[in-house]
Amino acid sequence: MLLTVILASFASTSGHGYWYAERSFLATLVVFAGFVSIMLLFAARGIAHRFPAVAGPGAPWLLGLLLFFFFLVYALGTGTVSLLRIAAAVAFFFAPLLLLSWARGAAPGCWQDFVTIGGIWTAVKFGPSHWLWPYPGGRLAYILTVVAAVNLAIAGFLLLRRVKNVGYDIGWGGGWTLYILGSLTLFACVAIPLGLQIHFIAWAPRFSEWKSFLPLSIGILFFTAWPEEFLFRGLLQNLLSRANGETSAWFAASIVFGFSHITNLHFPNWRYVLLASIAGLFYGWTWRKTGSIFASALVHAGVDILWHFLFRTV
Repeated sequence: MLLTVILASFASTSGHGYWYAERSFLATLVVFAGFVSIMLLFAARGIAHRFPAVAGPGAPWLLGLLLFFFFLVYALGTGTVSLLRIAAAVAFFFAPLLLLSWARGAAPGCWQDFVTIGGIWTAVKFGPSHWLWPYPGGRLAYILTVVAAVNLAIAGFLLLRRVKNVGYDIGWGGGWTLYILGSLTLFACVAIPLGLQIHFIAWAPRFSEWKSFLPLSIGILFFTAWPEEFLFRGLLQNLLSRANGETSAWFAASIVFGFSHITNLHFPNWRYVLLASIAGLFYGWTWRKTGSIFASALVHAGVDILWHFLFRTV
């Protein structure tokens, strides 16, 4: 939890110090840092295997309780606690674990796995995130929901279901540079002409915004690309491949990924679905070749970053 300590210490010693720091701000900072710390901790090699060995068979529930505890810290610290919010948080953090525990003896790829994936995605995409995380003005609601959902998926699929070959780790392997740059370049060669042709994007470089390149890139990588690659490649494509073969799973997960964007900007956004499905093919190919969602997340983040700085959506 080093990130939690660093960020909380920075906030508490800024300005007039701890005693004058706003409680709501400190609570939100600690919870955000706690969520991110857990997300990154399990990306270290071997942690997903060592944690259950230390915590025992209750490891998934222990992590779920920790996530719920962080929510209580947020709710109490920001003065937004209510029985309805607590009930919603209990459902969010524990209903998926209950459903997955029902399938404990089944092979990975059972219906409980897919219902849980769909439920987590639906909660993130359409759930009342601004109501659940109202401070500060709902501006962090989506990010807090995303990182909480990633940690919940860790508890459910890495610890409870023990799904193999997810690739939830940060590292670098042989040939990865070629796979990542090659995938990004080939996708650009396909998507840019197609996007211009169907009037989905237009050339509009934002050179004045390049000073925000680094923080924005880190944000896109860890709060957009990483969660989506974990869900759609590490879990969905991985589990589908066990029942339908790698190629069918690759195409199916890419199409589902494409359709998950149908509500972006407006509904139905078929142009977004088309380009996101094509992007999913390249992300899925990178994940298959490297066995890591970190590699596919880098390609994913590269696409989003170039899109943000060089093009605008028509």
